[in-house]
Amino acid sequence: MFELFFTKESELQKESLKNDPSNKKRYKAVIKALKYLESNPKHNSLNSTLYSSLKGPNGEKVFHSYAQQHTPGAYRIFWYYGPGRGIITVLNIVPHPD
Repeated sequence: MFELFFTKESELQKESLKNDPSNKKRYKAVIKALKYLESNPKHNSLNSTLYSSLKGPNGEKVFHSYAQQHTPGAYRIFWYYGPGRGIITVLNIVPHPD
């Protein structure tokens, strides 16, 4: 199990989804994906992969995971391991940057 730490930006993005009734389905998918991320970042449904064009604040490798699939504007969660052991920092929760 990992502890999730949210940056201010990712917390705002999550809350924005939660507070918008038109995004109820997306919010539910994001929460489900975050639970998978917390328990197993390599869970098959997350399709977690290295996102090489982005680095964490201290040069950490950044990964992105699926919150949705086969959906226009499908949401992705960008994250990295750290800052300490057993912690995952969520950087962004955004529509897929095509």
